[in-house]
Amino acid sequence: MMYDNIFDTHAHYDDDSFDEDRFELLDEMFNSGVCGIINCGCTVESSKKSIEFAEKYSQIYAAVGIHPQNAAEESADAIEQIEILTAHKKVVAIGEIGLDYHYDYTPKDMQLEWFEKQILLAKKLDLPVIVHDREAHADCVELILKHKPRGVMHCFSGSVETAKQLTDIGFYIGLGGSVTFKNAKKPAEVAANIPLERLLLETDCPYMTPVPFRGRRNNSALIAYTAEKIAELRGITPQEVINQATQNAYKLFNIK
Repeated sequence: MMYDNIFDTHAHYDDDSFDEDRFELLDEMFNSGVCGIINCGCTVESSKKSIEFAEKYSQIYAAVGIHPQNAAEESADAIEQIEILTAHKKVVAIGEIGLDYHYDYTPKDMQLEWFEKQILLAKKLDLPVIVHDREAHADCVELILKHKPRGVMHCFSGSVETAKQLTDIGFYIGLGGSVTFKNAKKPAEVAANIPLERLLLETDCPYMTPVPFRGRRNNSALIAYTAEKIAELRGITPQEVINQATQNAYKLFNIK
């Protein structure tokens, strides 16, 4: 199994789990089918790390933003600091931002405030957003429909109907390893039904590792397994899925 032109639109290579072999792994992947990666920030510091990686590798781009789980720990001027970071030429999105009602690290009202502020920042700067939505579909979709930013709903876990609401306004749907999980019916239904022109492939690595490697550390090369599952659901080849998703990534993130 060997595919090329793989673009991972959502990764976290700043995670501690990559400390021992980060750059060896990246070098290996870029020599074996991976053509691009967006490393997503969750804090001001991880956003800076994403930019560092983007400076080191021509194939890596940075997204900068404050994750809902981290908002309560950040300083009051964090969004102003994120805006300053967007001046870097390799910053292609505001993310990872959004809502997470699974954990209570950050109060809901604060999450909503930070999410909306970062959507408005993205619109001001004409950058797309990379949205995290965990057990917060209604509020996430409401804010997206209200402001209509460009962007992607990453690691999408909602229904086909919710996906249609988003794709109808030009939003993209990010799918990763969860489409291969036996108990994940909704992602598979979405993968089979959304317009292929609205699909992005991602890992969320080191998390969300696809079957048959579930439970191990994820990496961008394993997108191949996600693409194979989507291809099976749609009756096309994995390389067709990969090529369209990569074309979509270049378009959304304005990568030349």
